[in-house]
Amino acid sequence: MKILALCTGTPERLVGKSYKTGIFKHAVSGAVMIDAEGLVGDAICNRKHHGGVDQAVYVEGSLTLDWWAQELGRPYEPGTFGENLVISDLDNRDVCVGDRFLSGDLVLEVSACRIPCTTFAARMADPKFVKRYTEAARPGIYCRVIRGGIAEAGMSLEHQPFPGEKVTMPELMETFGRRLSAADRLRYLASPIHYKLRAMLEAQH
Repeated sequence: MKILALCTGTPERLVGKSYKTGIFKHAVSGAVMIDAEGLVGDAICNRKHHGGVDQAVYVEGSLTLDWWAQELGRPYEPGTFGENLVISDLDNRDVCVGDRFLSGDLVLEVSACRIPCTTFAARMADPKFVKRYTEAARPGIYCRVIRGGIAEAGMSLEHQPFPGEKVTMPELMETFGRRLSAADRLRYLASPIHYKLRAMLEAQH
């Protein structure tokens, strides 16, 4: 595996919207510093729902993006979904909470899946895209930064599976906002899940 693209964005206004968003990402050339808050220089406009330590880097796997290119009927340009990092030979469906991605000094840990929103649908110019993305069951991957470092397209990368019980990205998206069984709740809480999701699960007790 390797890093295929690193993507950052600047604040831009969506057509028909009054607010600016950082969802428009574009691949950058050269090295990028990644710290606890994500890629240095990347715009995050809505910090209530985006960014933060447990959502610092948004990852997409190349196999998932290849599938979307076929689904959308056009070549996929890195950054289209607002991702920061594209990883080769990775299918999002195979990723679990607690998995780690290691490249050079950089260590990322998976904390949550992407839940699609209306900004995403507007970015894709498709009001039905939230439903389409949800039904595809291939959600993108949010990571926290365990150890920061310099990253660059072409660098080799290792996918290190979480050693505990698995919570996959599709399962996490399917159960988002729902009440879990006692066994599933304990399984989720035993993983290093996003702190907001942890608080929601703890409140279900």
